[in-house]
Amino acid sequence: MSLVAPHEKENISLPSGAKAIRDLHICPSDGSLALLASLGKKLLVLSTESNHVVLAYDLPAAAWSCSWDLNNSHHIYAGLQNGSVLVFDIRQTARPMESVNGLTSNPVHSIHTLSNSTISSGATAILSASSVGICQWSFGGSEERPFLVSETGNQGVCISLSYCPSSDDIVASYRPRIDFSNEMASSQPLATPVIGQGIQGSHVHLQRVGRNCYKKLGVTYANVNDVRLPRSTIMNLKNHGCLFASGDELTGDLVLQELPSFSTVQRLKTPKHPIHDVKYAHGFDGGLLGCLSEDIFQLFSNHDL
Repeated sequence: MSLVAPHEKENISLPSGAKAIRDLHICPSDGSLALLASLGKKLLVLSTESNHVVLAYDLPAAAWSCSWDLNNSHHIYAGLQNGSVLVFDIRQTARPMESVNGLTSNPVHSIHTLSNSTISSGATAILSASSVGICQWSFGGSEERPFLVSETGNQGVCISLSYCPSSDDIVASYRPRIDFSNEMASSQPLATPVIGQGIQGSHVHLQRVGRNCYKKLGVTYANVNDVRLPRSTIMNLKNHGCLFASGDELTGDLVLQELPSFSTVQRLKTPKHPIHDVKYAHGFDGGLLGCLSEDIFQLFSNHDL
């Protein structure tokens, strides 16, 4: 889609067998490339200039999430359905540089490279989320095993993870567990399942304060979905500080909340319910907030917020 002429758009053909795209990110250092995670066991690098796939990696399982490395423009990451995370160097097309098994086999639905995250031996720290919670990984020479970030407490099933590189703010979203099938859920309260409808969950605000340390800054109740995995985002605005943008499952609104208080700054109406994905990008004399809900995509500028 052209932001200069919004009615002009072009459909981009993906390789056969790619199936549904589960995650997509524009390269932060070079906007001419986009990274796509595919349920067809593909990790794709797309040129936004030619609209052609320039790299396609075969994966051992469906990809649920992906990320560019904020510290090395050549490295990309994929979070898989089987709970593992792979790192690739786009200068090498044969195989992944590293493949690390997760603590569980739960799908890795969110993944972020931590800003300025070079740790011992030049390793890079990655933050991911699956249903069991938030996990920190180390890649690039470190022998540290992935570990769960315990500061979120016993909130339930993690369904979304947002990260702001410029401030190291993190917000994880949770819904209650509806059964005791997972051994880690033994102390979770039992929720009555109402499939496909809103349920009361929570947002947890964390901040990274050291190499392997996190501090919990706040928790708020939230209306979340009991089955879907919606995405949210954190915006770092000059005049408003950090705002957390997420969908309200009961009202269908896109809610902007100030961090760390979680006080509501604005509720933006969306024409279709539910909200699937929210992204923020700097530029265009400020920034743009994108909201995808069913078959409608909305763009808000900083002047609207």
